[in-house]
Amino acid sequence: MAQTAAATTPAVDADAANSAMWTSVGYYVLLFVLAAIIVGIVGKILRVYDLTLQIQGKKSINWNRVMGILFAIFLVVGFYGAYWEFTNQATMHLPEAASVHGVKLDDMFMVTFGITVIVFFLTQFLLFGFAFKYKGSDKRKAYFYPHNNTIEKLWTVIPAIVLTVLVITGFFTWTKITNSADVAGDAKAMNIDITGHQFAWEIRYPGPDGVLGKKDYKKVTGINKLGVDFSDKYAMDDLSADTIVLPVNRPVRLNIIAQDVIHSVYMPHFRVQINAVPGLPTYFKFTPTITTNAMKAETDNPKFEYLLYCNKICGGGHYNMQKIVRVVTDSEYQTWLTQQKPYLSDPLKKELKMVVDTTPKQVAPAPDKKLALNY
Repeated sequence: MAQTAAATTPAVDADAANSAMWTSVGYYVLLFVLAAIIVGIVGKILRVYDLTLQIQGKKSINWNRVMGILFAIFLVVGFYGAYWEFTNQATMHLPEAASVHGVKLDDMFMVTFGITVIVFFLTQFLLFGFAFKYKGSDKRKAYFYPHNNTIEKLWTVIPAIVLTVLVITGFFTWTKITNSADVAGDAKAMNIDITGHQFAWEIRYPGPDGVLGKKDYKKVTGINKLGVDFSDKYAMDDLSADTIVLPVNRPVRLNIIAQDVIHSVYMPHFRVQINAVPGLPTYFKFTPTITTNAMKAETDNPKFEYLLYCNKICGGGHYNMQKIVRVVTDSEYQTWLTQQKPYLSDPLKKELKMVVDTTPKQVAPAPDKKLALNY
């Protein structure tokens, strides 16, 4: 009996967890529905009460005042909700940027966010504050204000200037990241091929020559998954890897392609995201700045790993498109590189009908000196 109870405990715990989750969601939905019903009932009661006062010839409810007070309450509750979001959910953001360009992107994001927050609080205060302060009254007549050129210029020119500065800054930052004409930068960058297909990533590194061989989609087979063209001499020493390993503080160029549907290369710690599109090669250049071991210490998480995700829902196995990305020192990278298998494996050589000599070499015996003298 004890063993049976122990065996069923995980299933019971899972059912309890699922039940608790749905109970909590259902609980808040019911609260919202109940609140809406209460507001509707209170509104109807007030409406009936107002009609009763009018029938009795008494002064009716001042609905302008009621609405003004409701606007003020909504303003206070809304500001408190925003404050609660900032204080309780402020940690729900991207982790620390671990790349050079990632720091710049975060700075741009914080500037945009700061401007947006200021505009949000200012406009909401004016909107609901004015509705409360200048609510309808028998003592005050509304003034119709159809147009004012000065105000029109202010709320057109100022946002236009701010948006122009943000867009131009973002444009130059993005151009610097993706500038294919940066010959010097590309010469220093380490090229890595990332190919996406349902539902995995295939990784290819250049061999000792430092140059990736060409690919041809017509050469794709069950073994030659990437369609590497071995008529190109640079393809002969390319390497295949299961993990993306990057040397710290060294520029990296990711050459990206998809073989079936749209995927998306997404590495949040490095602020890297770009689509992998069938028939349209894309790329992304970045420089990692924090090693995996350093991030483990910083996060106090010995199991921490950088990850490559697919950020496009590409089918039923979308969740499975992950690769570990490891940032190491240059010496560690060189050691790891020597341990990787060549992409041109023996089965692939056989498929390409290349000669694979697996017989052990036999060394011919040295000639007998005595026989040589006799001759």
